[in-house]
Amino acid sequence: MSNKDYNVYQGADGLWRGKRQNADRSAVVSTTQREAIQQTRALVQKTKGELSVHRADNGRVREKWSYGNDPKNIKG
Repeated sequence: MSNKDYNVYQGADGLWRGKRQNADRSAVVSTTQREAIQQTRALVQKTKGELSVHRADNGRVREKWSYGNDPKNIKG
C-alpha cells in the first residue's frame, strides 16, 4: 500500500473513520459507514489510490476499490 491508499474502519468509540495509510489522524469521521465511505471515496478518487473498507466485527477487509492505478494492458 502507498500513501495514496485509504482505509475505512470503525474505531473503538463506534465512529467510522476514513484514514490515509500511514497517517496519524483520520481524514473523515462519521457516525455511519455509508457516509464515511462516500467521503473517503472522494479523497481516493482525487489521489488515484485504493480504498479498503473493513468490517466492524473482525476488522477484515470487506471491499476494496482501486481508482486510476490499474495496469492498462490486463484483459478482463
